[in-house]
Amino acid sequence: MRRWWVAVTVGTVAALALGGCAAPAGVDRDLTDDWPAIAAPVGFVPQSGACHPTVADVGYLSGYQPVDCAATHRAETLHVGTMSGPEAERSAPPRAGSAGMRVAHGDCARQVTRALGGDWRSGRLRLSVVFPSALAWSGGARWYRCDVAEVTDLDQGDVAERTGSLRGALKPGSKLTLGCFNPKMSKNDVQAMRPVSCTAKHHAEFVGVYQAPDISYAEFERTPLRTHKACRGLIAKYAKLPNDGNMQYRAGTIIYHPYEEQWRDGDRGVQCFLWVSERALTRSVKGAGAKALPIT
Repeated sequence: MRRWWVAVTVGTVAALALGGCAAPAGVDRDLTDDWPAIAAPVGFVPQSGACHPTVADVGYLSGYQPVDCAATHRAETLHVGTMSGPEAERSAPPRAGSAGMRVAHGDCARQVTRALGGDWRSGRLRLSVVFPSALAWSGGARWYRCDVAEVTDLDQGDVAERTGSLRGALKPGSKLTLGCFNPKMSKNDVQAMRPVSCTAKHHAEFVGVYQAPDISYAEFERTPLRTHKACRGLIAKYAKLPNDGNMQYRAGTIIYHPYEEQWRDGDRGVQCFLWVSERALTRSVKGAGAKALPIT
């Protein structure tokens, strides 16, 4: 039927032309010039600001089911980046510990810190870099998602269900920001960090994030004193004290550092806490000086 219709149409146009009949108003006798050009195909790219019911490891299209951030969810995409350069030319998405993963992780860390209003490691948060599936990558997808999730505590890191966007979640006064704690100790090992109000009795307080040097994880583990010394420097700055040899007699240090896989992905952020064991604090030591942390 379609071929017959075309033939009749062409024949009719030919008869009109031979008969010298004029075309109706608005008809230019060109059957092809009014068809719009077919647009180039556009691959799927996830949306920044989308929230998700689960935490993803791989960005499968079949599993992309974003929800309203006002509804219950477990993760939020705070940035979507594009892989470029030599890493984008590879035949498969970047693997853990690869140069591509480190590039993407570094970009995600900067972008989510900006969106959160503070270093993501200064809160109860988890950062995930999500690449497209191998099949989508082979089809030309080069995006990566920077997903952030709230965790229940520092030790187990279980992802919490939440409502509301995380944008601006680490501005001053946020409940997600790390504050004061009572450590559960076993000899010199920390078993758990129990958060408490800084006006309640406590023995530890978060003072900042130390950006460790770009060394191997093995070397980082071999040199713990360097890390503790750097954290003492953060305590001195936080409490407004001179960073001298007396700092080790004012407060101890508790550190939380990345796991080896996180380290290989480019995370060098060490969470630093001051620790006093012989007495309890009942206020934050931020800017409190020598009276809050006397030499003992």
